[in-house]
Amino acid sequence: MLDAFSRAVVSADASTSCIDSGKIGELRGYLNAANRRLDAVNAIASNASCMVSDAIAGMICENQGLIQAGGNCYPNRRMAACLRDGEIILRYVTYALLAGDASVLDDRCLNGLKETYAALGVPATSTVRAVQIMKAQAAAHIKDEPSEARAGARLRKMGSTVTEDRCASLVAEASSYFDRVISALS
Repeated sequence: MLDAFSRAVVSADASTSCIDSGKIGELRGYLNAANRRLDAVNAIASNASCMVSDAIAGMICENQGLIQAGGNCYPNRRMAACLRDGEIILRYVTYALLAGDASVLDDRCLNGLKETYAALGVPATSTVRAVQIMKAQAAAHIKDEPSEARAGARLRKMGSTVTEDRCASLVAEASSYFDRVISALS
């Protein structure tokens, strides 16, 4: 996994040149957005277990056959594996968001995931649906607009002073990582 600084150094080293002023400007922009990026990652990480369990519950509500005998979330060990996989996917999305680079997501999470799920008989449509739910939740948490009606006492707002304009790019970036997962599974 390369962060913005490592990528700049590797790129300059490959071309045997110094880091140019354009790249330095990009790095300055990356630093200016670092606190917003950390707030976004913290918002997702602070709510990760609720996000995953809600996504899996939503997926099951839409396909009750998953929890019936012979379904992919039956018995309990398969449900536990589903929750575990959801947390792993969400964790790697947050790593990618923190680094501003999808390589860690691609290399350590998505590489071979579709084939593994196909071999295990995991339904791709259900998995994709759970990831779509997590994507919507992540956007709400990054904007600091989680649904109070649904979360109840479990709600954790970050109290961010970030305006919607300033976090729109982070929402778009996080969404692109979730879309990468969805694409890898489809």
